[in-house]
Amino acid sequence: MIKKITIYALLTVFIENSQGQKSQQIAPLECPSLDSGDSFTQSEFLSRLANECRYDRLLLPTYQTGDVVYVHASAYVYFIQPAEAHDLNFKLHFLLQLRWTDPRLAYTLYSPKRSKIIGENDLKQRIWVPHLYMSNEQSSSLMGTDSKDVLISIAPDGEVLFSRRMQAVLYCWMNLQKFPFDDQTCSMNLESWKYNASILRLMWEKDNPVRLSSELHLTEYSLMDFWTNESVVRGDIANMRLGGVIFLAGNYSALKFTFKLGREVGYYLMDYFIPSMMIVAMSWVTFWLQADASAPRITLGTSTMLSFITLASSQAKTLPKVSYIKASEVWFLGCTGFIFSALVEFAFVNTIWRRKKAVNLKKVNSKYILKSTLTPRLARKELQKEIQESSPQLSKSRSCSSLQQEGSCNDPAGPGYNNYLTVHSFPSALNLPTITTQSFDGLMGSPSSKSHNGSEDSDEPPKRHTWTTMTPQEIATWIDKRSRILFPLMFIFFNVIYWTFVYCL
Repeated sequence: MIKKITIYALLTVFIENSQGQKSQQIAPLECPSLDSGDSFTQSEFLSRLANECRYDRLLLPTYQTGDVVYVHASAYVYFIQPAEAHDLNFKLHFLLQLRWTDPRLAYTLYSPKRSKIIGENDLKQRIWVPHLYMSNEQSSSLMGTDSKDVLISIAPDGEVLFSRRMQAVLYCWMNLQKFPFDDQTCSMNLESWKYNASILRLMWEKDNPVRLSSELHLTEYSLMDFWTNESVVRGDIANMRLGGVIFLAGNYSALKFTFKLGREVGYYLMDYFIPSMMIVAMSWVTFWLQADASAPRITLGTSTMLSFITLASSQAKTLPKVSYIKASEVWFLGCTGFIFSALVEFAFVNTIWRRKKAVNLKKVNSKYILKSTLTPRLARKELQKEIQESSPQLSKSRSCSSLQQEGSCNDPAGPGYNNYLTVHSFPSALNLPTITTQSFDGLMGSPSSKSHNGSEDSDEPPKRHTWTTMTPQEIATWIDKRSRILFPLMFIFFNVIYWTFVYCL
């Protein structure tokens, strides 16, 4: 009986003790008093003001009223470094400031003499801070240490100013169609991560929302303009770019800071365009060399081609592999075409130079020379045979240099034979065009000649139509002389079109 009573007493004491502990846990926390706040240090007063009993850092400042929280932003840019074009990004060093009002942190009534509460990262861990992110971010970090480059100040009316220095590498999708004469537009996009626009609204400061450092200088680019704008982005289950989409779909507030960069072309002019012009001009030196000088002309042509390809490849390494044609590639193709055409011209004139038979021409002009030169060998033989069969009375005469001896002019085997302009005479029955010459007196017209030419009953023999014959060496030299003028004129025309497209279109 005594044992039963003892066990019953022990159970009663145990139950009472457990109930007492539960009542102590359920009892509300005692909030430290804020009275006489001026007598406390900043840390003591802040610990009382942001105590868990009266402040929940996970809730919005306006959770009781349901009003929209307006967060005002501003930025101070220290440094902009556009990266290489193939990286499609840029580096930005800036100071980001956010300003909002949290009525729960107002302490004017409790500490009227306290003008401001200033803290660093430890203060950030105590209060509510908006969660923003950069949507076009590649990487970012705080500059320095966390405690050094984060600063928060709380005004007596509950206005919070949050500042932190950051460095970020942001994507910039460049359009390189006019490279290196392009202008690029890059931006920094700030968006709300958790709350949509019906709860939290981002706004730029009205006065100077973005300021640039006076020591800001760019190397490859020049800062042409910059601007800011506010927008909203759509977030739903299909678009998982925002963290709050899973809980609350809708429109999310966003801020954008955009700046326009113009590429400096001085470097490219001095290191690419002007040297490429000089290389193209060097390829024209072959036109002043004799057509049968194969070794120097081939060496000069191939060396200029390889030099230009090496120069262009050094520029292409800094560019991304895109599907469209860039302005620099148009220049590369044009210069390559001119250098290659000079090589083709040498092969053409060298082939003509090595021919052995002369060419019959109706007239000494570009049309007939090129036509007879490009005519296949079989067609030229048939034409010569047709001329001989239709004109058995063909008489041949050739011109000789005044320095040659008379015997060498009459001797077909002489050194001057078939090396100069020769003329064939045809009877008028062939009805071929005639090349005639007149003296100055004949052009002015004397009375005797006019009356002689005007008489219809003249007993003069009928006029003979003449053909001209040029040796292959004469044709090759003629083409080289024309190329000396034609190639520079075509290259100038190409430059006019190219630079007009670059700067005017």
